[in-house]
This record gives sequence, structure tokens and C-alpha cells, in this order.
Amino acid sequence: MIGFLLSNFTLTLLVLGFAAALVAIAAGPKPVTQEPAADALFAYFLLFSIGISYFYNFVMHVFFGDMAARFIGWENSPFQAEVGFASLGFAVVGFLAFRGSAGMRLAAILGPTFFLWGAAGGHVYQMVTAHNFAPGNAGVIFWSDIFLPIIGLALYRFWRSAQSAGWTAESVPRPEPAPSCYSAASAGRLP
Repeated sequence: MIGFLLSNFTLTLLVLGFAAALVAIAAGPKPVTQEPAADALFAYFLLFSIGISYFYNFVMHVFFGDMAARFIGWENSPFQAEVGFASLGFAVVGFLAFRGSAGMRLAAILGPTFFLWGAAGGHVYQMVTAHNFAPGNAGVIFWSDIFLPIIGLALYRFWRSAQSAGWTAESVPRPEPAPSCYSAASAGRLP
């Protein structure tokens, strides 16, 4: 069981992130409203599926490269360390985005999105050309490479829409009226 959870860490951490979000929502203020619920879901996705997941990926590729390569169905190479350090960069951004700004949170989703979709393409290529159906190439990892970015982008959109849902016409800032010394005549609009 532990082997399954660790080998399929992307799925494991996605589930743990959603569980942590549900705990945060349950422990939060009542009644539960859309904005804090969306924030919890998105924040814990960033923490678990980006921050912790990519940190785990860093550790596996840098310190356990032989094992990671076998799991993927590859030979070990210096490229393992490069993937690991790239994963460390994504992890740091994920940790910062957990409580970060909208821009930081979007960056934490976009970088891994392009990386994962590129990796999914590489997995397909390996399946077709090398018949590589190792669990790390064609298993849960392959599917999470496709669907984690979709989930992340959907949560980002949900979070942003929940933030803007609280706005009303009365809460939108309006420009101040022109000072009384400014008139149509002084603006040169009168004949």
C-alpha cells in the first residue's frame, strides 16, 4: 500500500490536498461561503500538488535517480538531476503561491502546466516508439500529467470568479466628481 501511494505520488498528494482543504473549510467561519471555500481548495492544491509534489519529484530524481529512471522505464543519466532541480524550482513557487498573490498563483500553475503537458507528449512518444508501458511512463503519472494542469487551471478560474462574485455595483470604485472650479466653460466646450 505504501509503495502504491509513493509510486503514484501525484494522485496521493492531490487527494491529500483536497482532504486538507476540506478540513480547512470545516474549521473555518460559518456559514461557508464560496470565496473562502474556493481559496482553500486552490491554496491546498498549490501546496500539495505543486509544492510538495515537485519537492518529492526533486528528491527522487536527484537522490534516487536510478530508482526513478527504472520506474519510468529509462536508463539513468545526468538529465535526472536537471529534471530534479527544475522540479525544485516549481516546488518553491508552489510553496510561495500557497498564500501568494493572484499572479504568483497563476505562475505556479502555468509553469508546471507546460512541463506536464510536454512530459505527457514525451510519454506518448515513448509508448508508441519504444513500447514503454512502465508504470512511471504509462500509469497514473501519465494521466496526472494530463489532468493536474486542467484541475489547477479550473481551480484558478473558480478561485478568481469567487473573488469577483463578492463585488456589487456599490462596491466598484467610482471616479470622484470634478471640482466645482472645473466647468464646461473652462474646459472650452461652451461657445
